Amino acid sequence: MINPSFDALKKLPTTPAAKIIAQNNVVLQTRPGTPANASVAEVLADLDAKGALIDMLQLLSHALPPREATWWACLSARDIATDKLTLSIKAAEAWVLQPGEDTRTQARAALDAADNEDETVLCAMAATFADGTLGPGEHEDYDAPPGAVGGAVFAMALISLFADDDTVVMRGQWLLGRALDIARGGNGRIDPPISEAVTA
Repeated sequence: MINPSFDALKKLPTTPAAKIIAQNNVVLQTRPGTPANASVAEVLADLDAKGALIDMLQLLSHALPPREATWWACLSARDIATDKLTLSIKAAEAWVLQPGEDTRTQARAALDAADNEDETVLCAMAATFADGTLGPGEHEDYDAPPGAVGGAVFAMALISLFADDDTVVMRGQWLLGRALDIARGGNGRIDPPISEAVTA
């Protein structure tokens, strides 16, 4: 099991976690026992002590910058993309590697073209809404819903988390470890637990 560490999370904002939670309409299942001005790292440590893994994943989904959060979603999507990478994953990863209007336009196109069974569309959604609007071009004048990026990223993490009921605990620690690595400036590509190596 991965031992989480909440030091040197340099990619996370200095904004208090409570403000991030409020701005993004986040509802945690576990009430943090931290002061209102506590940092994201402090709240994560508090939630970790309470075993509130899902709340930790949700907080990280909203606290990570859009680019880093979208990359985390892409890694989660790759967990379930057993045959080949979907257009949604490819478009979102292209935006992560080179953010800009062209790649965001591709992400919006993937979002619009995805069928109802494509769960990885959440990656394209995160990339599309990354600047706070519904997308580039004609969509630029319309604000994305509060917490849209984080919501998409969190949903993608949950899909990966529950992809195999027998490995939820280990998979949860793996997802958390990825997010924390990204928050430290890493690429999130950490080795899965041994029992996950075959199924991931």
